[in-house]
Amino acid sequence: MTRTPATWSVPAFFLGIGVVCLVTASVGGHVGIGLVVFGVMALCSLTLLVLAHRSEGYREAVAHPDERSHSINLRAWAGVGVILTVGNLSAFIGELASGRSGNPYYWMVMVAAIGYIVLILLFRRTS
Repeated sequence: MTRTPATWSVPAFFLGIGVVCLVTASVGGHVGIGLVVFGVMALCSLTLLVLAHRSEGYREAVAHPDERSHSINLRAWAGVGVILTVGNLSAFIGELASGRSGNPYYWMVMVAAIGYIVLILLFRRTS
């Protein structure tokens, strides 16, 4: 397997975010949550490394992306955006239904909505 920055940069990013979450949660007094988040991120990182080692299709997608690989990656990121937006909306609505203010979900929902509009306008200009 040829190791390119693309094959290890995303797994390294996942692992780095896991470490940051572990340290931050520990400082905030929530070591258990930090360990769970770190474990999930480490598992994601390991899965991507195994895919990079064993899956020719994955290697080609990250090392030499063609139009199909680019389309798959774009749809995957769009799917993640939808999942996160629906999750934040659900949490926001749940907070409101519980009689609370909806913070911090309110801000995440508003940033997502404004970001969507800005990106639509930006992409329409550049295409």
